[in-house]
Amino acid sequence: MELIKLSGILIVIIGFALKLDSILIILIAAIVTAAVGNLGVMGLLETLGSSFISNRNMAIFILIMLVTGTLERNGLKHAAAGLIGKIKNASAGAVIGAYGIMRGIFAAFNVSFGGVAGFVRPIVMPMATGAVEAGGHKPDEEHVEQLKGMSSGMENIAWFFCQVLFVGGSGALLVQSTMETLGYKVELIELAKVEIPVGIFAIAVGTVYYFLKDRKLYRKYYGRKKEKR
Repeated sequence: MELIKLSGILIVIIGFALKLDSILIILIAAIVTAAVGNLGVMGLLETLGSSFISNRNMAIFILIMLVTGTLERNGLKHAAAGLIGKIKNASAGAVIGAYGIMRGIFAAFNVSFGGVAGFVRPIVMPMATGAVEAGGHKPDEEHVEQLKGMSSGMENIAWFFCQVLFVGGSGALLVQSTMETLGYKVELIELAKVEIPVGIFAIAVGTVYYFLKDRKLYRKYYGRKKEKR
């Protein structure tokens, strides 16, 4: 009988394996779980409400995923690729570098775009591959996989080194508390001042590295440098 209560998990696994509508799968799994667990309608609603309140960050992440998926289905990726295709001499490395700079600036104000799933995949990656197509080439699959890693890496670099610039943010508070346990009492504003050159240096190094790596990959997969138009 206890295994029956796990039937919702089985529904989710089967539904995702068959690539059915994700929202419908989760809804059916929730209803079935509530039914076999004798929660009832009110119990299901109370559980969903309490879970939403206690896990608001996760709920916001899920909402971002749903919104991103809806926009992607309605042509977001094609619009991003079309935009970069209009920029003369654009390259995938330049796109990733520009995103890193923008990401670092917004991270300093604790503004999130949804990370890899919410922004890199539906916007940055189509723009990177669109830059390759704008040069008259069909993106090589291995090159695209490399670009995925580079884009995700730039996201991590910018967020990791620049989020602590936001005074009162979780990253800054963690550093402050760690320093206090070591016997150093520091103010958050002082931490931010020290971190500014570190964040700038990290993004600069990441931008140059990914730009040069993309040029190397471009020569590897397409045999020659990108010609200027």
